[in-house]
Amino acid sequence: MSPESYSFAVEAVDEEAGGGRTDGPVRPESWVGGGSEGAQGVYLTWQDLWVTTSGKSTTILAGLTGYAQPGEVLAIMGPSGCGKSTLLDALSGRLASRMSQSGFILVNGRKQALTYGTSAYVTQDDVLMTTLTVREALYYSAELLLPNSLSKTQKRERADTVIMEMGLQDAMNTRIGGRSSKGISGGQRRRLSICIEILTRPKLLFLDEPTSGLDSAASYHVMSRIADLAHRHGRTIIASIHQPSSEVFDLFDNLCLLSSGNTIYFGPISLTSEFFASNGFPCPQMRNPSDHFLRTINKDFNLVIGEGSEHHLTEITSDAINILERSYKSSSIFQQVLRQVAQSSSMEGEIVRRGSQARFFTQCCVLTKRSFVNMYRDPGYYWLRLAIYLAICLSIGTIFYDIGFNYESIQARGSMLMFVAGYLTFMAIGGFPSFVEDLKIFRRERLNGHYKPVAFTIANMLSSAPFILVISIFPAAIAYYMVGLQRGPQHFIFFTLILYSSMLLVEGLMMIVASIVPDYLMGIITGAAIQAMMVLACGFFRLPGDLPKPIWKYPLYYIAFHKYANQGYYKNEFLGLTFSGNRGGNSSISGEEVLKDYWQMEVGYSKWVDLAILIGMVVAYRLLFLFAVKVGEDVKPMVSFFLLGKKRHVLDLPSSIPVVVTNSTL
Repeated sequence: MSPESYSFAVEAVDEEAGGGRTDGPVRPESWVGGGSEGAQGVYLTWQDLWVTTSGKSTTILAGLTGYAQPGEVLAIMGPSGCGKSTLLDALSGRLASRMSQSGFILVNGRKQALTYGTSAYVTQDDVLMTTLTVREALYYSAELLLPNSLSKTQKRERADTVIMEMGLQDAMNTRIGGRSSKGISGGQRRRLSICIEILTRPKLLFLDEPTSGLDSAASYHVMSRIADLAHRHGRTIIASIHQPSSEVFDLFDNLCLLSSGNTIYFGPISLTSEFFASNGFPCPQMRNPSDHFLRTINKDFNLVIGEGSEHHLTEITSDAINILERSYKSSSIFQQVLRQVAQSSSMEGEIVRRGSQARFFTQCCVLTKRSFVNMYRDPGYYWLRLAIYLAICLSIGTIFYDIGFNYESIQARGSMLMFVAGYLTFMAIGGFPSFVEDLKIFRRERLNGHYKPVAFTIANMLSSAPFILVISIFPAAIAYYMVGLQRGPQHFIFFTLILYSSMLLVEGLMMIVASIVPDYLMGIITGAAIQAMMVLACGFFRLPGDLPKPIWKYPLYYIAFHKYANQGYYKNEFLGLTFSGNRGGNSSISGEEVLKDYWQMEVGYSKWVDLAILIGMVVAYRLLFLFAVKVGEDVKPMVSFFLLGKKRHVLDLPSSIPVVVTNSTL
């Protein structure tokens, strides 16, 4: 049904009911929001909205109709699994690709996409950079989100204003903190997440479970600030919320109550209790109304205290939902919703236009600086690895100390160099948890249009490069000179360059894994397995000529970066040396002969070619990472399905907690 025919249908309903349409927006006094800027805001309507899984195997939302308008807060409520987050995702244009959607979603009466600067979405989880202070987090976000036409001072003034609006001025200089370090409270974290998204002054704000994990006092403080944004600044706010306190519930203007993807009630908060009471479900005194509504429509509660068999009581619970749903569809409240949707759908208001933001170069610079500060302050990112590398290289130096140049040193040299190529770079998996946290922040910011994946990829590589250089030079110097490898600064510099390139390459590999694999444990296992396969095929444990040709020789031997790292190390060390004391006599053997006959190395090209190949692979891995983050949102759910198994829907596991409902009430 088109919006035009939908409006005609509503007019017909009004005429049958004996009522006529009014000129202008239909907004009774009890429905009017308090925003003085409402006329300049965003009107959002949805008509006959259906959402199903791919293949239409499961219906998640079934023909929903509703609206949201400036100066008001719309709460989406319902039991777990009812479709709250799905509705929020559908309205905000963030629905997963495995879902299919039908129906009409109009913005200011037009079929148009929500653009950057017009809308913002605050996720349920507060994904923030824990090493930054509140002020720093807002300042960096302001520099990313606001256009270059604003000076740095103006951007910071905007950030300070937002901090004051959300009441965070007392925590401005406190670090956010996380699991390993103390920081701001949960309510402050939630307000900070909101602050970041309202820097662009969006007219439409979506919030997914804004009070999740907060106590009643913190929940009220957060929601009162959100309601203030709507009522004072005329913003349109839609929030999914699970079980608000009575104080929080009173802050909302309208309520959308869902059960199993169907609308049980949509309308003013002030009429909700009257609606339930008129249908035989009055809210008991001294009980939170929202608790009563949710308990009444929750299919999880299949056991009810009352008379009759258990099967009969289960039917009564389902009948209660059916009674409310039918009553709503025939009520004057629903007719009012239809009139308002029709009015807003035919308004043909202003076209929402994309806001401007910082230029690409500015984004790269800000992201690089922010990431560098995070890496510097987080001891688990590189500093702990540096300490481990120093200890490992000191161990290498003592075990292979002053290795000499006799025949026995050939095997020892090769083993030492292989350990550096294979196992020192392997330790990069220790940074995997930090990579995952960075990617969580990236996904949140990317979905809200803060910057492009290219800017993040460049910034991540630039910010990590100095730290990797430090953990390449100092541990390498200890191992190199204690072992007594070939003298000369040019040899040590090349040794360090190979190690540096290998570490950059493994960082890129682990970032690719982090963008696809769903959790820490699976990611570390996957990254370790990939590197183990490459080490096995690099030509040390099994000489290149002896490797099985299918898979191991072609293609794994040629795509394993350890092959080129090993060859670079070996050429750098063995070429130019002569080893004496052959077991068969007193003859000496040259380093080139060792490479060709002993290690079966490819000596037809320079060691610098091996380094160039490694550098090329570094670039290739970063490009693969860029590709992975672009398609990761589609791939990751499939990986989770195969690795972790399909999760059952929450409504498939009914609760054993009884609800008190009497037969007389029903």
